[in-house]
Order: sequence, then structure tokens, then C-alpha cells
Amino acid sequence: MFNLFKIAVNAFRESLREPVYVLMLLAALLLIAHYPSVTVFVFSEQLKLVVDSFMATSLLFGLVVAILSASHTVAREMRNGTVLLLLSKPVFRWSFVLGKIFGIMAAAMLFVTVCNLGGVAAVFVATDQFRFDVRLYLVFLGLIALGCAFGMLMNFLRGSSFPETASYAFAVLISGFALFCLWRCPAPTIDLGDLGRALLLVNFSVAAMTTIAVVAATRLDVVPNLCVCCVIFFLGLMSSYLFQRTTGIAALDILFGLCYAVLPNWQFFWLVDAVAMNRPIPWSYVGWAAFYVFLYTLLASLWAVAVFQNREPAGDARD
Repeated sequence: MFNLFKIAVNAFRESLREPVYVLMLLAALLLIAHYPSVTVFVFSEQLKLVVDSFMATSLLFGLVVAILSASHTVAREMRNGTVLLLLSKPVFRWSFVLGKIFGIMAAAMLFVTVCNLGGVAAVFVATDQFRFDVRLYLVFLGLIALGCAFGMLMNFLRGSSFPETASYAFAVLISGFALFCLWRCPAPTIDLGDLGRALLLVNFSVAAMTTIAVVAATRLDVVPNLCVCCVIFFLGLMSSYLFQRTTGIAALDILFGLCYAVLPNWQFFWLVDAVAMNRPIPWSYVGWAAFYVFLYTLLASLWAVAVFQNREPAGDARD
């Protein structure tokens, strides 16, 4: 278990040290910060626009980060033979795979959580359809700049990894800013409890995709992994329409049922319409979604372990 923990910690830090991680986080936060400024083009739907936009940004950017992190920390070690050195020590293959899954999942959860907290702050920036809170908007942008400055300063003074320190700075600053908005600013017209539960479901979907990405990374490089995960994502979005139906042909119905069971249905985790229309999201729904993700992650992890048991890491090493 100690080896699994150390591998997970190293995978988490490796993911944060990738330049693409902080670049994606910076781009997502800048997009989320500017979403309230476009609410002047809508009428009485400014919060729906902000919530829909930042939840979509958190989900899509989080999925891409999970796939790229899995490819960089797993497929790259397969390709350059680094995994051979690790497996030559008393480290079981199952602990290597599970450690990578847990570490990359933690990095992806951190990414999505920071984006979600930034989105919560953006909800307070969008006061109504004719204006937005300029002071909070400027503070939001200032905190993003401060996080970049802190990363550059620590890199210059101590030689720390800029992507890693900047990511930590974003997490602390954006979290504090969201808490300040919740504490001091007037409450928006949407229910913040339902918004929090909807954002929790977004985290669940990214966790499931992270496991799929790690499974694919044990066999595929970056581009094929990205293609496979994109296909799974888009098929999962249309899973109910494509596979939850009967055709009258027994073999085809069995195939559709199998596809519906194997592919994750991402619509279960997308409740932005319920938040915008102030429809309550019960905790029981969140609990069943968590159970669904737990089972899916467990089965995918077992599949990853089984796939990696028969994998020869030396086959991808380069002299």
C-alpha cells in the first residue's frame, strides 16, 4: 500500500508539472472570468448563460486534462522504458496501475474543482442582464495574474516547477475568492446548494473519464488515446438515444444493451438545466450517481490491471 501511495503522489505531481496542465487551467479561468461580460447580450437569462458556460468549460477542459495527463504520465513511461526501472523493484503491477489512476484522478479533480469555484465566483460577478460587478471582475483577473506571478517568482527564487506552483496558487486564491463571495456578496437568484450538487456531478464524470484514459494509456499513445476517449465521450452523450431502444431484432437489441451498459451515460451528470430553472437536485440522486461512478471506476480499474498484467513494458522502450 505504501508503494501505491507513493506512485499516486508522484503521478499527481507529474500531472501538475506538465505545462499543458497550467495552460489549460489558465485558459479555463480566463474564459470563466469573462463569461459574465457577455450577459449584456441576453435578457433575464444572465445566470443561466454563466452557469451553462462555466460548467461546460469545467467538463470539457477537465476531460482533456485527464486524457493528456494519463498519456504523459503512463504512455510516456511505457515509451521511454522508465516503467522497467520501477517494476524491477518490489512494486506490483496492480499497484503501479492503481497508483497512476488515483494520482491522475486527483490532479483532474483539482483542476475541475478550481474551475468550478471560479464559476461560483463568476455567478456573483453577473449581477443582472444590464451590468456586472466590475470590482469582483477585476479582482478575479487580478488573482489569476497573481497566481502566475507567484509561480514565476518561486521558479526564479527556488527553482520550483512553474506549472505546479502556479496551479497550487490558483487553487488557493480562487478558493478564497469564492468563499469571500459566498460570505460577503448578496446571494444570486439560483439555489447555491443545487449548484454545488450539480458541480459535484461534473467531478464524478471527470473521474470516470480519467479511469478510461488511464486504461487506454496502457496500450495507446497520446493521439490514439485522445481519439478513443473522444469517441467514448460523444457516444456516451448520445447513449440514451442510440442504445436505449428496441429494434425487434434479438441480436441487435443485445448489442445495444451491451453498449448502453459499457458506455458511461454522461447525461446523468449534466444538470445545468435543473440549476437554471431552480429545480431541486436531491442528495439521493447525487448518491446514486456516486455509486454508479464508483462501480464504473472499479470495473475500469480492474480492466486496466488485467490489461497491464499481460503487457510487456520493454516492447516500447527505445535505445
